[in-house]
Amino acid sequence: MPAQKDRWVSSLLFLLFCASSIPQCGSASLQQEPSPQHYFSGLEAGKTSLAFFTPSVSPGAQPFLEHIESSAEALQDYGVSVVKVNCPKEDVSRYCGKENALRKAFLFRGNRLIREFPTDALFDVNSIVANVLFALLFNEVKYVETLADLENIENVLKGKSNMVFAYVPATGTAEHRAVMEAAFVYGTIHQFVLTTEAALLKATSHDDPDVSSAWLLFCHCQRATEPAQPCRRTALAQPLTLLNIHRHLKLMGAPLVTEVAEDPEKISTVHLQLGLPLVFILSQKETYEADRRTAEFVAWQLLGKAGVALLSRDLVELNVLHRSNVALKTPDEGMPIQYLVLEDTDEVITLVEDKNKVKQIQEDEQEEEEEYEDEKEDNNQDIQDDQVVEAVSRDKKRELPLEQILVLTEENFHSSLSEAARTVVLFYASWEAVSLAVLRSYSEVAALLKGTPGVLLSRVNCWDWPGLCSQENVTQFPSIRIYKEGQQSVTYGGMWGTEELSSFILLSQVPCPLKLATMDEAEGYLRAREAFEEAGNILSGHVRMGMYFEDDALALSQKYSVSPPALLLARRGGRSVEGIALPEHSVQDMVQMIRYELLDIFPEITVPNLPQYLQLGKPFLILFSAGDISQVESKEMLKLAKGRPQQTFVVCWLNLKKTPVGYGILRTHFSTIPPLPVLLWVNLHAGGQVFKFPSEQPITEMNILSWLEKLQAGLEVPSSTLSEEDWKPPLPAYNFLQMMEPSVPELSPHAGDTPAQHPPKNPGGDTAGGDTATREEPSQESRAEEVGSPGRGLRGTAPRLAARDKQGKRHSEL
Repeated sequence: MPAQKDRWVSSLLFLLFCASSIPQCGSASLQQEPSPQHYFSGLEAGKTSLAFFTPSVSPGAQPFLEHIESSAEALQDYGVSVVKVNCPKEDVSRYCGKENALRKAFLFRGNRLIREFPTDALFDVNSIVANVLFALLFNEVKYVETLADLENIENVLKGKSNMVFAYVPATGTAEHRAVMEAAFVYGTIHQFVLTTEAALLKATSHDDPDVSSAWLLFCHCQRATEPAQPCRRTALAQPLTLLNIHRHLKLMGAPLVTEVAEDPEKISTVHLQLGLPLVFILSQKETYEADRRTAEFVAWQLLGKAGVALLSRDLVELNVLHRSNVALKTPDEGMPIQYLVLEDTDEVITLVEDKNKVKQIQEDEQEEEEEYEDEKEDNNQDIQDDQVVEAVSRDKKRELPLEQILVLTEENFHSSLSEAARTVVLFYASWEAVSLAVLRSYSEVAALLKGTPGVLLSRVNCWDWPGLCSQENVTQFPSIRIYKEGQQSVTYGGMWGTEELSSFILLSQVPCPLKLATMDEAEGYLRAREAFEEAGNILSGHVRMGMYFEDDALALSQKYSVSPPALLLARRGGRSVEGIALPEHSVQDMVQMIRYELLDIFPEITVPNLPQYLQLGKPFLILFSAGDISQVESKEMLKLAKGRPQQTFVVCWLNLKKTPVGYGILRTHFSTIPPLPVLLWVNLHAGGQVFKFPSEQPITEMNILSWLEKLQAGLEVPSSTLSEEDWKPPLPAYNFLQMMEPSVPELSPHAGDTPAQHPPKNPGGDTAGGDTATREEPSQESRAEEVGSPGRGLRGTAPRLAARDKQGKRHSEL
């Protein structure tokens, strides 16, 4: 290690000497000139010199002379010669007069005067070097006094180059000299900015910095490509010396994340060379995007402390536990790489900052492995319970911020419901793991909706108040309901994520249906009459609805070629309005029709929206793609979706990059993943047969229709057949698909129920094999969620997910 440090210190010194553009090396001494005339006659264009003029006899000049002579060698490295000019007694010129002799030093470039220095500002070697370089680099090193000045420079640099911002308590100090020497070397690469204003330093920091010490911040303005995007700032954690500045700038110039495709033992980065550890995030192609985002997040947190690399298991054979998702390589020679299993990015950061953490994690993993061996004979229900319990117990030390959530009891329940226009109530049980997991999401929703007028978030612990929960007919928990005065409560039936819950609560604030007064307002909403109001209550929180029944309603219906009563449907992001006739007026038909019509014509299948399409009870014609589908394929599939007879099957596609669970589906259907894109017909209820569209044919509407006719005639051989085993949840409380819909006994559609106007007849059967997405690997759902998340968890990495079938300690549904 000392030898390694000596190497890069020597490299720095060599760099500084070479960058000074000095034709000669070695020691330098103070030059003597007999007279001003002799000095000025010998000045050369482009040469820089620091001169001071003194009488022949001057005993009081001895301390200054010692400092100026000591600085001669340091300044020589930067192309500045130090000259002592003797003043004859009879010389009373500008430079030898009493007002200047030994009271000022003069910096010349050629015969042009650049700056005058009072000798009391040149009190030691550091002050002499710092002030001389500051004068020479006057145009390169910007001096700022206010935050506005600093931000103006940042705005100019955004997207172009980076900035080095330094604060020194006073000029002429050793820290000032270090900044100026670094600017002399790196000034052509980064913009250097200097200040001595303590108020400016405080304005640039979220903490309360010590203004008696020098600070240096590296501002990453080159990465800020948008004008409104701020420049990230990374502070130098070590004392402000030239060596530490050089080290810091080398680290800031290194790649944020290094992608590795070889044996990590052979990898050497600038971080390892500078004595810092290197963290590997283990990944594979199915989870590459999520792992890349995780690696970048970790890299920003550890910038200047450790390097981060993304190691692909697909390209490197690693003889380690498959569930390992992080590796640590230290700069110490002979130390093996440590492969670990970590839960989130906080543990990675702690791993680097706490050297004892590695040993502790390894001991915990060994204990966990022993516990697994003891429990591996447990039944499926025990494993599923453990998944939920562990997800909660892992975070049990983190106190939930529940200050924004009102606690309801039997005494204040009914009175609290009248305090706000809408009261959101979470019914849960404090002993039940799923409830506690949902309570965490609920607390995040409360923080997100803090201050939202007319909305009160509250909770009822059914373990403490069973009578209240029984009175409100709460038959399972967790359960979320929205109470509105004078109306029936609305039960939430969607996903338990923060985004989904927040969207439901905010959307439920919109009156549904909303009585509109003008024709212009009505065109953006759906129209109906008596049954529409009840349907609006049921669909509150899921769709925005409006009602129009003014005298000119006939003109509006004529505009969209429908006869009243009818619906006008405006899809999200769409520019057109569709008119839909209403042959039936029952609430059930109305709700089912609206839910059906709100589905996309040619949807991209994801984990959250899959249950909606499974409930249609139709076969899937699904196109699997390794990314976005081409414009030609999209056009042909959309034509097929719009023109299919009576909409008897679901035309859809799945992006394997966004939803990598699709790889598991393809592996179920085929021994190896076929070339992409691949088009499949999957029909679960009619024998579970899977048919593959011929890969040699282009994907066009005519070719697909011809192929479907062959399927209907029985002329095609299925590529595979799905298992007839019925995958039911172990207990009703784990029937998450059923929880997707509100509990309205006579109205809630079940899988297989379709509106009368949309019969489920099709060329091959009744339903889609998209259900295999949930059959293949339940834990894959977590993987899909992590791919779209920029968050802090490491649970989305492929090695972790691949180990879940063995470890059995993750709650995939949550």
